[in-house]
Amino acid sequence: MSTPPHSDSRSPSRDESATIRTCPACGQPFTTSGRRRWCSDACKHAAWRRRSIPPVLQPPVPPPGRKRAITVYECGNCGQRTLGSQRCDDCGTFMLAVGIGGPCPHCEEPVAIQDLLPEDSSRQSPPRGRIPMAHYDKQP
Repeated sequence: MSTPPHSDSRSPSRDESATIRTCPACGQPFTTSGRRRWCSDACKHAAWRRRSIPPVLQPPVPPPGRKRAITVYECGNCGQRTLGSQRCDDCGTFMLAVGIGGPCPHCEEPVAIQDLLPEDSSRQSPPRGRIPMAHYDKQP
């Protein structure tokens, strides 16, 4: 006796209510209903955001090792900035590190990457030693 063609054990079940799927967004198992693909609207929206919204670019990270040559330092007494040198030429004191940076393309003054990034709204005042963004709007 042969089995009918619709009872082939290799074909998937057509009873979707008996099938349990895994959500592609969170990986949790859920019972399907109709052609539902996500376990919740939150997972559906999260998957759409991952596909549609480009990621925020982070500032470049310097290579591992010594970073003194690309570090901007600022004197606490006179406010002079240097690139790669920790001792102030005017005061003779040691300066504090502002951050990784390089020379400004407009005025050749040392500028840190953090000076060029937008200010965080949670800070009340900019940290000491930062050059205001208005400095970069001026034409040399």
